[in-house]
Amino acid sequence: MTQTSKSKKIAPPPPVAVVVSSHLRGIDGLRALAVILVVAFHVVPGGLPGGGLGVDIFFVLSGFLITGLLVDERAQKGRIRFGAFWARRARRLLPALGILLLVCTSAALALGGDVLVGIGRQVLGATTFSSNWLAIANGSSYFAGTTPELFRNLWSLAVEEQFYLVWPFIVLLVIFVRWRWVRFAIFIVVAVASATEMFLLYSPGVDPTRVYYGTDSHSFGLALGAALAVATAGMARHPLEWPRWSRLLLQWVGTVAIFALVAIAALLPTDAPLSFRGGLPMVALLSGFAVLGAIVPGSLLGAVLDVLPLRWIGVRSYGIYLWHWPVLLLVTAVEPRWQDAPSTAWLVGAVTVAITVSAAALSYQFVERPIRRLGFGEWTKRMWRDGSRRPIRIAAAVVVALAVVAGSGATALAIVKAPAVGQAQKDIKAGQVLLAKAKYLPPPPVGAPGSNLDAVGDSVMLASAPELREVFPGMNIDAAVSRQMNSLPAIVQALKDSGQLRSILVIGLGTNGPIARDTLDQVRTLMGPNRQIVVVNVEEPRSWEGEVNGTLSQFAADYENVELSDWYAAISPQISILAHDHIHPGPTGGRIYTAALQSALGRLAALPPYPVVSDFFPTSVALTSQK
Repeated sequence: MTQTSKSKKIAPPPPVAVVVSSHLRGIDGLRALAVILVVAFHVVPGGLPGGGLGVDIFFVLSGFLITGLLVDERAQKGRIRFGAFWARRARRLLPALGILLLVCTSAALALGGDVLVGIGRQVLGATTFSSNWLAIANGSSYFAGTTPELFRNLWSLAVEEQFYLVWPFIVLLVIFVRWRWVRFAIFIVVAVASATEMFLLYSPGVDPTRVYYGTDSHSFGLALGAALAVATAGMARHPLEWPRWSRLLLQWVGTVAIFALVAIAALLPTDAPLSFRGGLPMVALLSGFAVLGAIVPGSLLGAVLDVLPLRWIGVRSYGIYLWHWPVLLLVTAVEPRWQDAPSTAWLVGAVTVAITVSAAALSYQFVERPIRRLGFGEWTKRMWRDGSRRPIRIAAAVVVALAVVAGSGATALAIVKAPAVGQAQKDIKAGQVLLAKAKYLPPPPVGAPGSNLDAVGDSVMLASAPELREVFPGMNIDAAVSRQMNSLPAIVQALKDSGQLRSILVIGLGTNGPIARDTLDQVRTLMGPNRQIVVVNVEEPRSWEGEVNGTLSQFAADYENVELSDWYAAISPQISILAHDHIHPGPTGGRIYTAALQSALGRLAALPPYPVVSDFFPTSVALTSQK
């Protein structure tokens, strides 16, 4: 060995970089839970009436994660780069959204019909993240279901994007507050203010879409998540740095919170009054406890939520949420009768889930993840640069480019060709026009069929009004969209006070929510012993259908001067003739609705002291049954 080699020093190895994972255990599992609840809520009507609360779980997670990122950036770099933050959000959200809009709008154009209604406003709302406010301004209803809006589910994305737009500025201001507990309190105050606004804005019997869609009234989950991020900032990440009892307590609280969320999803309908008067804020609070229980160091709950199937779904939850609702409407539009029979109804859900998961997985693998990692520009450059060496890549890039151009053209054509209103809205509008004109026409002659009938109903009766008037020209029809049973006593009282209450009252309510037996008994008391009542049951793919029909049937069975008009039994064998929502009748359905009422009136007329049939409906109707 030479002297030179002896004196040569061996350089020490470079220091090993210790990479601390920013992944929080359990978060992807909670995302999976949220999206499973939402998909089940939509795909299985009535199966999970409160599954919409999954959106509120998403809100808490978004507020927690986004605020945490902003707080960490301020702590590590001394500032928050707004441009970089919004660029990251764009890379995360826009690619999947763009594909969804192009593919689903093109499919809707091919199918035509009601799935195209309002498509221009929906695309505008999706591309400007203003879907919620545009829907409110347009008078659209999240709960009525009269129009199958293709991108209705994007309202929540709009709320989150509006949050992302202003939240960095708020966080920057709050961070300057010295005391962490004050920062936490500020975000809690924001959450309480939003929940309070939801409570105050909600009015029973009035469509709650404004309350549900409003960024102001539905931001408590986002603010609560932000408060949680502030409270846990700098939290010790090693189990040994925590007292054992505190880790166990948080895990148990988180586990109980998750079971409570599932129970609420199964028991509390999204549009129930309790949801808006504390229910949804409670969901946000339980979601916060679930997050705490999952992220505490060494959490068994976090490990369970991090199992591969849940984590796989959670990572792709954004795409699954985007695709499931448009796919459901498109699958249903291909063959509406699939949902009519139990033997085929499962097929709609199975096909929807299969297409949704496949589309979300492909979008994540080939578009979302690469663009999120590389950015739009670098992703495009690599596609073409690699394509120059691999002809298959260049061919794929050309196909993608052509597909985008074709999809853009189809979207533009769909917007141009979209009908102004759906079939259900047309039928309801026809009833509204008819009743409005009737106010200015001379009254029917004394003794005209229906002269002894008052009819109070909702949009189903309204859509049937032309056919009802054709058979019962003397009937007094008072029907309105979204009317609920709890408004009936006041209407009957007003008729009675004015001396206009007739001898028979037809009640066509129950489509828009659960009903109370007490309300029916109150109305019967107002009617008095010398008047009669006909209750019309409901046909609707909603959670309260069975409860409403059971209450109405029992009410009719309990009193001899009350009869049931069995609209449900009359229309169920031919439900495909209804509008897309499977609720509202057109002219053919209206005639079936009227025939069911005729049959009920026939049974009622056979009872004393009302033996004279011609007083209230045509003599041609045969009286075939008797109580």
